[in-house]
Amino acid sequence: QVQLVESGGGLVQAGGSLRLSCAPSGSIGSINAMGWYRQAPGKQREFVARITSGGSTAYADSVKGRFTISRDNAKNTVYLQMISLKPEDTAVYYCVAHRRLSDDWGRGTQVTVSS
Repeated sequence: QVQLVESGGGLVQAGGSLRLSCAPSGSIGSINAMGWYRQAPGKQREFVARITSGGSTAYADSVKGRFTISRDNAKNTVYLQMISLKPEDTAVYYCVAHRRLSDDWGRGTQVTVSS
């Protein structure tokens, strides 16, 4: 099992930036990919970005060009750099570790973008 701790959320004005961090612990060697999802009030959880163990990345169309997922292998930390934030980016952001047979989720961090 992998434990995930997210940080970096907060309140920002539209057009601003935030960087989220996700630090995994536990069975880190079993992780194939890590990603970020988000859930806005009254909406389903949706995919935001993913980075594989090989470094390949993928993004939701709604965040392409504004969000960047990256990782620091030395710190075992994954980041989500968010720029040009919009009010519609307001949500709880969850980090996920994809393993071969299961996914492990963090508790989430709130991002609020004011207009």
